[in-house]
Amino acid sequence: MTTLFRRKAVAVAFAVLALTLAGGGIAVAQPVAKVPAEFAQPAVRQPGPGNQPEVSSADARKARAALQQNATLAVPAPGTISRAVVSSTGVLSAGRFSANVVSATRYGPGQYQVLFNYDVRLKTYVATIGTVDPNNVPPAGEISVAPRYLTPNAVFIQTYNSAGNPADRPFHLIVAN
Repeated sequence: MTTLFRRKAVAVAFAVLALTLAGGGIAVAQPVAKVPAEFAQPAVRQPGPGNQPEVSSADARKARAALQQNATLAVPAPGTISRAVVSSTGVLSAGRFSANVVSATRYGPGQYQVLFNYDVRLKTYVATIGTVDPNNVPPAGEISVAPRYLTPNAVFIQTYNSAGNPADRPFHLIVAN
């Protein structure tokens, strides 16, 4: 009886070894996929069209001035939102749609910056394609939003057409405090 168990144990051990070696061979035979640069983490992205434009000295001065101006104003209370409605040309819609927003800038096809009068680095950003005219349907497209590089009181927005190419699109931006 013990001989039968030994034979089964040896057979199971060989089967496990064979499957392990076969599985390892399959894993080694698989090609290693390289992640395209546009999907890599921002810290490892290569310079190119997918990155944010450089912060000019004029933009840096404007951002500092907006923060200094707000030193005398109250920062929005937690739970409130700041919002901006921006046209495809980068013009900020005036009035009630632009709470705590200093300006909007268009850098190139589909690249925008929205500048606020307070630090928005640790806030939540939500953006959607939308028009400045409440009676029109916005154009189709995609949008992404991120903190602005080296500017604590700005948000960077990129808009694309439905094919994924950079394109100017009007948008609505909300920053939750």
